Amino acid sequence: MRESMLCDTDETDIVRLGYRRARALTAEHGRTYFAASCLLPPRQRRGVWALYGFARIVDDVVDDPPAAPMPPDKTAQIDRIEEALHSVLHPEPDGTPGAGLDHRPGRHEPGDPQIEPILAAVRDTVVQFDIPTATFDAFLRSMRMDVPGTAEFRDRYRTWAELAEYTYGSAAVIGLQMIPLLGVRAAGDDVADGAATLGEAFQLTNFLRDIAEDLDRDRIYLPTDELTAFGVDEDHLRRCRAERVTSPHLRRALAHMIAVNRDQYRRACPSITALPNRSRRSIAAAAAMYHGILREIEQADHNVMDHRVVVGGRRRAVLAAHAISGGRPW
Repeated sequence: MRESMLCDTDETDIVRLGYRRARALTAEHGRTYFAASCLLPPRQRRGVWALYGFARIVDDVVDDPPAAPMPPDKTAQIDRIEEALHSVLHPEPDGTPGAGLDHRPGRHEPGDPQIEPILAAVRDTVVQFDIPTATFDAFLRSMRMDVPGTAEFRDRYRTWAELAEYTYGSAAVIGLQMIPLLGVRAAGDDVADGAATLGEAFQLTNFLRDIAEDLDRDRIYLPTDELTAFGVDEDHLRRCRAERVTSPHLRRALAHMIAVNRDQYRRACPSITALPNRSRRSIAAAAAMYHGILREIEQADHNVMDHRVVVGGRRRAVLAAHAISGGRPW
């Protein structure tokens, strides 16, 4: 049974505007997602942009540094976005926004005029592809885990299992949202598990690449028990960051976690091959480009404390072409 009662509507100006703005956000901030989405048919491509655009807006609320002298209330911002999202996903029987909500542009997120059109594009995508709306609730829960003062707040994770509580909402559900969008009509448990695993693989790759940036925000998204096993505690991490060096102990810990991450990509492979042809090419290209970050980290001798490792545009194109032709880099 569907998790929400949604009614199809003709595409409106605000929906078209939402897709355009979501496209711009994806092109600017999600180069891998954008490149891979271009391999999809236009209808599916726009759905990827809408999902990414929404996630990006919420992520920016969570990650933006507080503005002096009066920092914004991030919890209240997320609450307003969630309220607005529920309003468009669960409208009144006559199709109007949920009761009690002023649906004028800018009402839900003052100062960010992108939210209303992008929410309209998200709803259009959810309706077209029958995406489970509970996935958005799981995503927002994980975003609250990043916000100090919330009941869900966490900035350290001791074990892989604890980290998985976060990555389920921040990444696994994104993979689950993509299943119907990619043309899989009756996904079995294996496909769903693989999609969730691939989403978490992308997330762990980001954590390995961005460890220094996250530490600057007073967050550690790598299991501290795993780091400790290699002689790396938080003080050790902070010394490495201050000196902009990656110690031998940290290099060994990162090499171990890269191996764990590669195993995630391997386990997701069967789900990629189960996709319809054009969708398979797109997701294989995205996986290859993301996996390429791991190779760049290794080629930099795991030096992630000095600079942010990136995969150049030409290299991404080579990796994508290799994956599309049937090759696998892991």
